[in-house]
Amino acid sequence: MNKTMQWKKLGHIFDPADHVLANDCKHFAQSPQALVFDDFVRIYFSTRAVDPANGKYLSHVSFVDMRKDLRTIIGVARQPVITLGGLGCFDEHGIFPMNVMRHGDAVYGYTCGWNRRVSVSVDTAIGLAISHDNGLTFERIGPGPVLGPSLHEPCLVGDGFVKHINGVFHMWYIFGTGWRRYSQDSAPDRTYKIGHATSSDGINWTKEEARQIITDRLGPGESQALPTVITIEGRHHMFFCYRQSSDFRVNSGRAYRIGHAWSDDLTNWTRNDYQPGLEGTEGEWDGEMQCYPHVFECDGSVYLLYNGNQFGRHGFGLAKLE
Repeated sequence: MNKTMQWKKLGHIFDPADHVLANDCKHFAQSPQALVFDDFVRIYFSTRAVDPANGKYLSHVSFVDMRKDLRTIIGVARQPVITLGGLGCFDEHGIFPMNVMRHGDAVYGYTCGWNRRVSVSVDTAIGLAISHDNGLTFERIGPGPVLGPSLHEPCLVGDGFVKHINGVFHMWYIFGTGWRRYSQDSAPDRTYKIGHATSSDGINWTKEEARQIITDRLGPGESQALPTVITIEGRHHMFFCYRQSSDFRVNSGRAYRIGHAWSDDLTNWTRNDYQPGLEGTEGEWDGEMQCYPHVFECDGSVYLLYNGNQFGRHGFGLAKLE
């Protein structure tokens, strides 16, 4: 089945510049994540506003509702989906991304909260917020994270993607292996890998501490981000993005691309990057970068949302599994 999996690109489907978003956000629609309803699809994303106190970005969660043709826009969120964290909290300066899943009558939102640091630019952890109004708004279960740095995962725990399989919550996430200054004149850059944790309740998690579950393609300096998992015909497929850990902002050859791995047991993963085949279109919105994938099923079809150039500044596009 791996060799016959083919994706058809359906183009650029959402640009945040075309809409009025809450929190005075004007740019970016990063990490699109779908929640499927009976007659429409809600796609959450992380967007940005400028902090008037210092001119730096804050990341807020918003959403767009689309008909199931995934072309026709019904509307965008008119109010904040979730507030940012309090002073000094792990999500004080932003949430990027937020992964959503139904659980009983509620919608769980696993947030990647981030906060600014002094010696390095940022740190992250994973929180949980719950919605009881069909995903319009979310409330944290507490001010702290449900998954964060630990003994052998010292920083940058984030990008949680959660599925409930056979009574067990599985989370695939990223953890930082450390920061490095690649030249005297450059700011430090980070490297992160994909890990796995399990839970019986979706709140208390047990990590496979510091076990990198996806092998490197670019060597130890490869950064892997935003895993998303779907099961097709009994086989589990993971899509993620990967890049070099340095010079990726200025050299498109080192920028994010979409990778793939598969597993039959949720433990051992075989990397197989030719699988998605989602090359960018030169000169277009995704010509320099393809990143932050999210795969989901809707009415019997499998779709993949992803961002393009400049880490999703111009929104996101769509591909369909044929």
